[in-house]
Amino acid sequence: MKNKKTYPSEVYLSGKWMPPREATISVFDRGFMFGDGIYEVTPFYRGKAFRLQDHLDRLKYCLAEIKIPFDLSILEPLMYEALSRAGLAASDAAVYVQISRGAAPRTHYFPETPKPTFLMYAFPVKLENFHEKRWKVLVSEDFRWQRCDIKSTALLANTMSNEQAVLRGYDENLLVRDGYFTEGSHSTAFFVSNGIIYTHPKSPHILSGITRKVVLEICRDLGIKFKEEAFPLDKISEVDDVFLTGTTTQITAVSLLQEKEQVLFQGEKGEITGRLQEEFLKRTRG
Repeated sequence: MKNKKTYPSEVYLSGKWMPPREATISVFDRGFMFGDGIYEVTPFYRGKAFRLQDHLDRLKYCLAEIKIPFDLSILEPLMYEALSRAGLAASDAAVYVQISRGAAPRTHYFPETPKPTFLMYAFPVKLENFHEKRWKVLVSEDFRWQRCDIKSTALLANTMSNEQAVLRGYDENLLVRDGYFTEGSHSTAFFVSNGIIYTHPKSPHILSGITRKVVLEICRDLGIKFKEEAFPLDKISEVDDVFLTGTTTQITAVSLLQEKEQVLFQGEKGEITGRLQEEFLKRTRG
């Protein structure tokens, strides 16, 4: 079932706070025309940012990759202001940031002097009880572009993949490229086989998730073996456990993987996933 979403009461658009109904952009904004922009979502646990610098570093990397100039030093105080103005200063929430190249006469090449459009808002999000969830996950072909490491607003392939899963009653769509699992439509994938965790290495074929980074840090701290290797589809029978991670997904166990009508994996949450969830709770709620 699709979750019902609502608009925020206020947004920050290129220097001003305003109600969403008053927030407008040019029809020639390149974010509107081309998806020529970057976005980031940062979680706040009871008003405290989690891994803020990592999120800002990823935003900086993505902006540099597509050559959008922007002063990121203004973001942190504005994020906390967004939370305060939304009445979320002590709540579980997230802050959405979007930066497009701005308005310019329509050309496929970049304008020489871009004036970026900057959007930000805070919204409530349910970050509790992730360790109690069990997701059913569809498996399908990864038909996205070759630069998934860029957190672009051009998410049509991701949204098509997610819609395909939701329409069939699944929680997520796990993607396969050239016989290997890459990631979900909005999550990172981990596989446990013979006591070893496998996850796709950092590459242009995945978005390097912040929660992914945290999970690997936890593995090092707890002495859990892991390999940053793409897991092959034809070895799925050797998997003991599967879990997905993400900013709001956190660490969620998978109970079912299904490709078309074929069940690839079915199981309960394993010991390793449980240990990781327990430690993640300590780091976010401690």
